[in-house]
Amino acid sequence: MKHGKKYQDSVKLIDHLNQYDPDQAAQLVVSTGKAKFDETVEVSIRLGVDPRHADQQVRGAVVLPHGTGRSIRVLVIAKGAKADEARAAGADYVGDQDMITKIQTENWFDFDVVVATPDMMGIVGRLGKLLGPKGLMPSPKAGTVTPDVAKAVKEVKAGKVEYRLDKTNIIHCPIGKASFGAEKLTQNFETLMEAIVKAKPSAAKGTYLKSCTVTSTMGVGVRVSTNKYGV
Repeated sequence: MKHGKKYQDSVKLIDHLNQYDPDQAAQLVVSTGKAKFDETVEVSIRLGVDPRHADQQVRGAVVLPHGTGRSIRVLVIAKGAKADEARAAGADYVGDQDMITKIQTENWFDFDVVVATPDMMGIVGRLGKLLGPKGLMPSPKAGTVTPDVAKAVKEVKAGKVEYRLDKTNIIHCPIGKASFGAEKLTQNFETLMEAIVKAKPSAAKGTYLKSCTVTSTMGVGVRVSTNKYGV
């Protein structure tokens, strides 16, 4: 793959054999982000677990102190008073069977997160094949299956991100925009890492945090040292 001059200039600024402290890595990502739009900054963490085993799954959610810089559209599946609470909390779309039907018949996916009350999971479960592959299926672990829909909506809007181990043992998660600056990105990074360390499965053996890289949308990956976490 051929890269442009800006990318090649950025490559020269980064020592690919070095693992940088989080604040240094954030500064490098911000300084090498040369795109004409506000690039998203993402972290990729490779874990020393085996996701084929149910007791070694790593999944959860955390509210980043500075959010992600994205405007998140929330769909809430709830009835009655719970639906009213969701609307009052700022949910973009609220409904029950009507929303399920809309997704099934119109292939409608104009939302980023789905929140559901536990009593609605019977009908939401029918959407497993549609929502699952897109990472949109609500789950108790992520805090998106809950009777407190108002709290869930507010947290998502405030910058709550879900992290989940993929089949290649890697977690990919946004931690903000390049315009945040190094300090805010570092704080978001630290919050996410602390949550992932806390989520370490008891069945995990050996080194848990194998490697970590931070990169912007069009930028160069910067390796981050995880020694401080001691796992």
